[in-house]
Amino acid sequence: MKHSFSIRDMIYVSLMAVVIALCSWLSVPSVVPFTMQTFAVFCALLLLGGKRGFFAVGLYILLGVFGLPVFSGFRGGLGVLLGPTGGYILGFLLAALLYWLGEKKLHSLLLLILGLLLCYLFGTLWFVYVYSADGKELGFGAALGLCVVPYLIPDAIKLLLAFVLARRVKKAVTL
Repeated sequence: MKHSFSIRDMIYVSLMAVVIALCSWLSVPSVVPFTMQTFAVFCALLLLGGKRGFFAVGLYILLGVFGLPVFSGFRGGLGVLLGPTGGYILGFLLAALLYWLGEKKLHSLLLLILGLLLCYLFGTLWFVYVYSADGKELGFGAALGLCVVPYLIPDAIKLLLAFVLARRVKKAVTL
């Protein structure tokens, strides 16, 4: 019987989930915290590929759902995902799924950019929904200005840094 994941795969997935958690703790508080979490998600996808990268992101999210303090600000629990910024965390999983589905057809850099845009879209829609559920008014454009625009340049830098670093690591290490 062939297993789809080897022990080695499970170790890599687990290690990258831990790296994502560690990078989420490197945080500058804001409406949507500035973290290195996005960088770690990019690295997971580039280093492990779509399938294992997707499972690393999924494991990271599951650890948080079960209450481990893996999200920014050392927070955990389902409440974080159901809160206003939870859509951006879930958006990482959508970005990873997109990467997995497209990695044989499109360039990895393009997939990361498209995944980031998908994460922004889902996270902002989620933010508006949760924010509006409290009876407050916030339009999509205002939410983009608050939750996405300040992150465009930092996330672009993280994306490029992950791309360069992953290429170098892959030359040195067989994953």
